[in-house]
Amino acid sequence: MSKEIYRPKRMKFGAFLAPFHRVEENPTIAFERDLEYIEQMDRFNFDEVWIGEHHSAGWETIASPELMMIAAAQRTRSIKVGTGVLSLPYHHPLLVADRFVQLDHMTRGRAMLGVGPGALTSDAYMMGIDPLEQRRMMDESLGAILALLRGETVTMETDWFKLQDARLQLASYTHPHLPVAVAAAFSPSGPITAGKYGIGILSGGANHPEGQKALERTWAWASEAAKESGKTISREDWRVVMPFYLADSKKEAINDIAELFRHENEDYFGSTIGRGPAPGEGSLEAAIEHGSIIVGTPDDAIPIIENMLEISGGFGGMLTRSSEYTTWEKTIHSMELWSRYVMPHFQGQIQSKVASADWVASNPAAKVNMDAVTKAFEDAGKNVPGNVEESQRPR
Repeated sequence: MSKEIYRPKRMKFGAFLAPFHRVEENPTIAFERDLEYIEQMDRFNFDEVWIGEHHSAGWETIASPELMMIAAAQRTRSIKVGTGVLSLPYHHPLLVADRFVQLDHMTRGRAMLGVGPGALTSDAYMMGIDPLEQRRMMDESLGAILALLRGETVTMETDWFKLQDARLQLASYTHPHLPVAVAAAFSPSGPITAGKYGIGILSGGANHPEGQKALERTWAWASEAAKESGKTISREDWRVVMPFYLADSKKEAINDIAELFRHENEDYFGSTIGRGPAPGEGSLEAAIEHGSIIVGTPDDAIPIIENMLEISGGFGGMLTRSSEYTTWEKTIHSMELWSRYVMPHFQGQIQSKVASADWVASNPAAKVNMDAVTKAFEDAGKNVPGNVEESQRPR
């Protein structure tokens, strides 16, 4: 018996914008380029962008994703903007809920809240937070935030925050409240939290071999937790993150990004934060072989996404982990190729066009009727031009 695969009628596409900017470049210009990147995504009909929060290490330079979200919303038309992710142990839950209801109003319902425990140990260290306590702190904060967003009055005390008859002064713009999702990578923590609270999942580890293995277990973990908590979750609210880069040929794509891909993995993930390259990440060729990145043409990308749907059992959104692997112009061309040829395949936009073209090609009655053209000349008392007569001859 074959496994049933969930395939959304219209898959959401977007970006997980950490962002990654090399330490030697101008941060002011980098912020502007991030906003221009989101503007281009909006023009290319991407659905959403999730913006990270980081406070150290010099590469991921956005400290307040909310500032970027409101700036991006004012410069775009339809793309949704969210945090990817907000590190909840760094914030009082009342202020998070209050700020995001305001963002919900100011974006006219385009804001999203992605949450996590905090990715960089160096951030937690500077704030005196024990990394071993971060997941527990995130869970405590998330429960309070969701209750506040639902309009409840919350009294709650932990060892790091206190709420006394806390309530929001504004109702949400979005009913019942803006979308909320939790980050997940390799462990059961993220999926279990998503199931416990009935919220979405941001699977950010699919570019890592262990993260891909975890995709097989993610939905089982989340579903079990949802059942135990009496919550409902949907695969439609599950996004999977995988970096991509497309060009007009696979050889060109590999040549374009190989050097800066190595630079990011060795200098940032390796030397700076000490994670080191995972198996399959040491070189671009190895990453492609292990399925840790999508590199090539649209024809290369589509079967990889199909395979991820098979592995996971299906999800509702696909996000690229945005990295500056090449020039701005080539980065934009990659996004354009993705939007023109990959997204429509998973959004129900190609099948009807193909069916219509096939129907016309196989139906003589639907083809161009040159007899009608000839009659139009005759009715007007004009001779039929020779090129029109020639076009009527059978081929």
